[in-house]
Amino acid sequence: MHKKQGTSPYPFSVFRSSSFRIMAMFAGCFVVCGITVMAVSGYHSLHLLRQQLQKVISNERDEALSDAVIHDIPHLRPVMTELVRNEPGFYYLLQDTQKHIVVGNMLPLRPQTGWRTLSWTHRSLPRDHRPVIGYGVLLDDDGYLFVGIDAEPVQTLRRDLWFTLAWSAAGFIVIGFAGGFIVSRLVLNKIETISQTARDIMKGSISRRLTLNTTNDEFEHLAASLNAMLDKNERLIESIRQVTDDIAHDMRRPLAHLGQNLDEIAHEGLSHSQQHTLSLAKVNLDEALEIFSTLLKIAQIESGEGIPDTQDIVLDAILLSVTELYRPITEERGQKLILSLDRKALPLSGNRVLLMQMLANLMENATNHCPRGSTITVSSGMAGNAVMIAVADDGPGIPPQERERVFEKMVRLDRSRSIPGTGLGLSMVRAVVRLHQGTVRLLDNEPGVRCEIRLPKAGRKLTRDVPPPVIRVQATGNAGK
Repeated sequence: MHKKQGTSPYPFSVFRSSSFRIMAMFAGCFVVCGITVMAVSGYHSLHLLRQQLQKVISNERDEALSDAVIHDIPHLRPVMTELVRNEPGFYYLLQDTQKHIVVGNMLPLRPQTGWRTLSWTHRSLPRDHRPVIGYGVLLDDDGYLFVGIDAEPVQTLRRDLWFTLAWSAAGFIVIGFAGGFIVSRLVLNKIETISQTARDIMKGSISRRLTLNTTNDEFEHLAASLNAMLDKNERLIESIRQVTDDIAHDMRRPLAHLGQNLDEIAHEGLSHSQQHTLSLAKVNLDEALEIFSTLLKIAQIESGEGIPDTQDIVLDAILLSVTELYRPITEERGQKLILSLDRKALPLSGNRVLLMQMLANLMENATNHCPRGSTITVSSGMAGNAVMIAVADDGPGIPPQERERVFEKMVRLDRSRSIPGTGLGLSMVRAVVRLHQGTVRLLDNEPGVRCEIRLPKAGRKLTRDVPPPVIRVQATGNAGK
């Protein structure tokens, strides 16, 4: 589906813009790096705290073993009794081989040497879910000694670390993407200004320029470069236009004089062959004048800043006028003409003469290139918010690879060389359609070709300026070419 020319995609493109993607990638990297730094820093702090607790436990354990001298239950009992009484902040356990508590402020444990972390205190039942980190020693008489300390600071630090990481990540994401959105809007505002200027220039306002500011940033440098380029292009276009006008006027004058001279010669006493040659020369001269006139008209349309003599039009009237004009031609050539109009009035806003010229060119192409017995169908309708006009035939058609090229100036297909014409009809059609901000394309009619034109619908509802036409008008004829 074709987008309407001049429509800005800006309100819906912030999240699809390159600047937003770049900022999103930057925000993502920022989030990953920030979380990584915080995680490494938090892990290091956690490791230092755990090492500090282990050092305190090791000192307490070594002091108890040193005081006992011999590492068995009888020698450790008085030492541990004193420690339990005077060091309530520690966890002590001295148990025998039967896991009976000898001295301690903990419940019995399964003997296990080395560092160990208990998920609960083992001090009382029911369980107090506070972790304990400690060190276990297997004694010489197979008794078991455990010295530990409350590991709640480690658990709290770990919990705070995860909490901080989660909220920091959320904050980084929000700040990063909000910053990306704001930066993208600022960038898109500048880009939209450039785009709108480009669209205005494409519509014909070739004198439009970008506004320069005093920031002296890269956008101002870009705007200055574009303005310089546009100034040069405008000078070149004006130069070409002036040369074209000069050529048109300078060539049309001698050609017109040549036509007058040929008319004067025609009154002289000429032989039949001379009269025939003179007639051919006048035909060629008329073709040259027509080509010059058509090229000038196309150039004027393509360089126009707006639609001249714009008025509200009902499409039915134009279609009826053009098809009624070509009915005798189709009858003479043995072709069938079908007009199929939408039952509702289709309002347009544009130049009536140019639109009629556009439809006349399409009809001229169809009648010239379709053989005897062909059917030419002209129809209208709505396609979304656009008014659609279609001229279709079941003639020889146009190859798919040539359907875009035939809109170019002076292009004629090989099999059409013998048919009268200048190769400018479809160029005129496209120029008029673009002037009215519409689209035109050639489709396969199976067989034949279908030219489909879509024009913007008029802003207000119109009534028919002619009586309601017959929905299908069919003209047939049996005369030869």
